[in-house]
Amino acid sequence: MKNHIFNQLFEFETGREGFFGEFGGAYIPEILHETIAELCEAFEMVRKDNSFWEEYIDLMSSYSCRPTPITFCENLTEYCGGANIFLKREDLNHTGAHKANNVMGQGLLVKRMGKKRVIAETGAGQHGVATATMAARLGLDCTIYMGAEDVARQRPNVFWMEQLGASVVAVEDGTATLKDAINAAMRDWADSMENTHYALGTVCGPHPFPLMVTWFQSIIGTEAHQQMQDKIGQLPDQVIACVGGGSNASGIFSGFLDEQNVELIGVEAGGEGTNSGLHATRIASGQGHIGVAQGYKTYFLQDNEGQMKDTHSVSAGLDYIGVGPILAYLHSEGRVRFESATDKEVIEAFKIMVKNEGVIPALESTHAIVHALKEAKLMGKDKNILVNLSGRGDKDIFTIADALKDKKWNAFLKSKVEGFS
Repeated sequence: MKNHIFNQLFEFETGREGFFGEFGGAYIPEILHETIAELCEAFEMVRKDNSFWEEYIDLMSSYSCRPTPITFCENLTEYCGGANIFLKREDLNHTGAHKANNVMGQGLLVKRMGKKRVIAETGAGQHGVATATMAARLGLDCTIYMGAEDVARQRPNVFWMEQLGASVVAVEDGTATLKDAINAAMRDWADSMENTHYALGTVCGPHPFPLMVTWFQSIIGTEAHQQMQDKIGQLPDQVIACVGGGSNASGIFSGFLDEQNVELIGVEAGGEGTNSGLHATRIASGQGHIGVAQGYKTYFLQDNEGQMKDTHSVSAGLDYIGVGPILAYLHSEGRVRFESATDKEVIEAFKIMVKNEGVIPALESTHAIVHALKEAKLMGKDKNILVNLSGRGDKDIFTIADALKDKKWNAFLKSKVEGFS
């Protein structure tokens, strides 16, 4: 079943290894060629080994409580007065987000490769916590690179990474956000590749990472496809997911790619507006340009000289400069529609979700909720929307307190953080 769905996912592939249309590839320095070749070989071996997938499913079931459920949002549906809204509850996955799906799979791969150390980048901190958790569970040394700005706004996740035994390195370079953390992790990998695996957290970077991360995250779409049929006797009319690099979107979309009656919608970070210069919309705004960076080819926010622009989002996990090459290709083929949500819309949708459903979504995931609310109001009551709730929002408590102008509560929280930082 797994291999069948995975083959459907890549029926669009052009035949060039690691390329999807003109997107993807492995644009890497010579020093990394041997390591990437080793990783490609190991990945291909486990991808064809049914026992590896069975081991992975067993681990995710026993340790990460999969499958995650589908929740019908009765109150939110009534609030919109249109289509039925459902959530795929990745916030209930171990460590509070979809990130565990990828890192636990890569951890099993690392064990088979015989390496003893993992490194990772993180923005919102969810991938960092998941990687540190995996390393603790599997007995691996772990270093996490995180932009200094993200360290400041995601202190709870930094605390947990350190408690789990990981070394957290605050990256001061550039804009001190996710792209700079990736660059720092790449430099570490180039110096330590003999015993180190880079557990890249999203569907970006050089081949085989986009393919490999999508493979592990496809567990979301596989489950959701069957769960919607079991729950309502049919597939959803729309599947909506937020898109930074794009791993959660790639994961849930993979289960519905060959279902042409199911519309797939990715929602990027509109920040303070796509005309403000303070956003991270590569595709929805039309401001992304095809280029090569960080080992692969896709749409990037870059200037006419190819220099990467600054990005902004209220959510630490969506302010990335690029987008996964598979998603870029699916957009170019008309299979995935891209939209955006502004910071203001996200905070308002967050309040609506919390007060109507008692669910606290991550700010990243709330971008998808913004668009689900818009779509639901325009659709009939016989239509169904499935939102991938990719993570929970307790990590965002400082940012949300700031956005809600709760100065007293935010000052209290920050004073407590200073006590253990």
